Amino acid sequence: MNYVILDLEWNTAYSKSAHRFVNEIIEFGAVRVDEAGNVTGEFSRLIAPRVKKKLNGRVKTLTRLTNEDVAEGDSFLTVSAAFADFVGDAAVMTWGTTDIHTLMENYLYYCNDRHIPFLHHYCDLQAYCERAIGCYDEGNQIGLGRFAEMIGVQFSEEEQHRAAADAYLSLRCLQAVQDKLPLRDFILPADCEAFYERMLFKNHYITDLSSPDIDREQLHFQCDQCGKQAKRVKKWRLRNKAFQTDFYCKSCDRRFAARVSFKKRYDGVKVVRKILS
Repeated sequence: MNYVILDLEWNTAYSKSAHRFVNEIIEFGAVRVDEAGNVTGEFSRLIAPRVKKKLNGRVKTLTRLTNEDVAEGDSFLTVSAAFADFVGDAAVMTWGTTDIHTLMENYLYYCNDRHIPFLHHYCDLQAYCERAIGCYDEGNQIGLGRFAEMIGVQFSEEEQHRAAADAYLSLRCLQAVQDKLPLRDFILPADCEAFYERMLFKNHYITDLSSPDIDREQLHFQCDQCGKQAKRVKKWRLRNKAFQTDFYCKSCDRRFAARVSFKKRYDGVKVVRKILS
């Protein structure tokens, strides 16, 4: 399977017509690679913003783009249509899912439909690369530049935060780790509602102990010294999105505190259990 690594830059502006802030895409940058790892194409286009003509200061500083630069760009629909031709049937990859959410937001704003026409297969490169080196942490994802530094990929800070440069850096990070883990296992079908449901699902902690999503067995704890079942001696109380209480081990004549959290995700519930003392 061929794949296209995409990176976007955008400007956050308030839309009076939509009555909300919009992350308006101002640049597409991408590189196409074949199965052998050969670069077979590049894509770099600026988009003239419509929500707000002027870029905010942070975007100017990061991208080094000026208002005059983006004013010469084409419309979002023109550039995205050209990018769809560039992608063809290739799998699209991005560093993290933020760019995908931003694409959905822009299609919704311009077309009143959040579906991304050129997205047929998708891979989250950030999740893949982090898992490849055994440092994946859902709550502490690693930025592209930081990851490159971690694995020894050299790059120029001055060249980053432009879409094409970040797409190439993503490719170099991928190439540095892809012999450690099968990439194909991380490529998801994206031309179905299940993909959009996954993308739109908001992970959240379950804070109601009566929730049917809670596995009641996870509320039982064994003594960490003798391994025998301990008895709960206090009611569960919610603290910092986790449930905490005290247990008593009759065998050890020992009292200890335990903590458990339940994080609801699209594909299930992540349970974290810990004995505190």
